[in-house]
Amino acid sequence: MIGLPESVRILLFAAATDMRKGFDGLSGLVTAAGEDVYSGHLFVFLSRRRDRAKILTFQKGGFVLWYKRLERGRFKPLQSTARDEHIVLDSTELALLLDGIDVRRVKRPVHWRPRPRRSGIDIERAS
Repeated sequence: MIGLPESVRILLFAAATDMRKGFDGLSGLVTAAGEDVYSGHLFVFLSRRRDRAKILTFQKGGFVLWYKRLERGRFKPLQSTARDEHIVLDSTELALLLDGIDVRRVKRPVHWRPRPRRSGIDIERAS
């Protein structure tokens, strides 16, 4: 699967959202949460019953709004703490969420990342 660049953040709002809200109402929620609505990031909102989702983003001079309604089942988002306004997802977690898959039950491998280097010298080898 080809995903979004890592520079694009995906923020799932933890609180249930009134799905009657459109561009302006959802933009207001994003701004109230302290986020830049014009950043190009994806802002994901779920209905109270968790059977509807809206994704808001800004692209090339205008807002884009995607809307999905599950005919059966519910979206199963990651758990958040009571003080979290939003949860950061990656593109794989978003795809699983929109397919109705319980992301909490998926076992993911630990991905390789290069070790931090300082001045071109591997820190672990230098010590």
